[in-house]
Amino acid sequence: MPKDLADFAELSTPLVADACVRLGEPLRAAPAGILPVVAGRRVAGRALPVRHYGSVDVFLEAFTRAGPGDVLVIDNAGRRDEACIGDLAVLEAEAAGVAGVVVWGLHRDTPDLVEIGLPVFSYGRHAPGPVRVDPRDPDALTTARFGEHAVTAADVVFADDDGVLFVPAARADAVIEVARTLFGTEREQARRIRAGETLRAQTRFDAYLAARAEDPGYTFRQHLRRIGGAIEE
Repeated sequence: MPKDLADFAELSTPLVADACVRLGEPLRAAPAGILPVVAGRRVAGRALPVRHYGSVDVFLEAFTRAGPGDVLVIDNAGRRDEACIGDLAVLEAEAAGVAGVVVWGLHRDTPDLVEIGLPVFSYGRHAPGPVRVDPRDPDALTTARFGEHAVTAADVVFADDDGVLFVPAARADAVIEVARTLFGTEREQARRIRAGETLRAQTRFDAYLAARAEDPGYTFRQHLRRIGGAIEE
C-alpha cells in the first residue's frame, strides 16, 4: 500500500486528476454522476473489485479477501433498473474492515446508509433490488469494470464530492506528491487573490497574450508551467 495514501485527507480528486495529467498518467475517472450518499464523505484505499450478478453472495465472498482500508469497487454495469447494494451489505463491509464502497450502479436503504456512516458512492438511490441471478464469470472477484476502465487490486481508489478516480498503486505515491505540490501552489494563489492580487496578474496574463500573438500554438498550460502556476493542472 502506498505510504502516502493517508495524505489524501487534505487533498481532492481534482488535485489527483491534475497530478495524473502533470505526470502523464492515464486519467481513469469513474463516469460523471458517481457521488457520495452523504455529501462530504471521502475515501482512499486499495481497490477490492467485484462484479455483481444479482446475488449478494459475491460481496460476501469478496469480503473474505478484504484487507483493512480496502475500498469495495462494485461493477454493476452502470445499471439504472436495480439497486445492487443496501444496508446489510454495507454493514458487512464495515465489519470486514472495508473503508468505503464505490458502485457503478445504484444503492438503496439510504437512511440506513447515512446512519452507518461508511462512505458509499453511486449513481443514486433506487428502491427495487435485483430480481435476476446471472451466470458468474471466473474473474468476478479479480476485475471490475467501472465505466470504460478495468479496476483490479493493483489500483487504488480516491473518492470525494467531485467523483471517483482509479490510480495504479505503483504510481500513487508519485501522484500524491505532485497533488500535494499543486495544492500548495493553488492555496497560495487563492491567498494572493483574496489579498488583492488578481489571478491575471499572478499568471502574467498580459505576457501570455503577447506570447500567443507571436506563436498561436502557445498554450496557457505551457505558460503556467513556465512560470510555475497551477490552475488547469
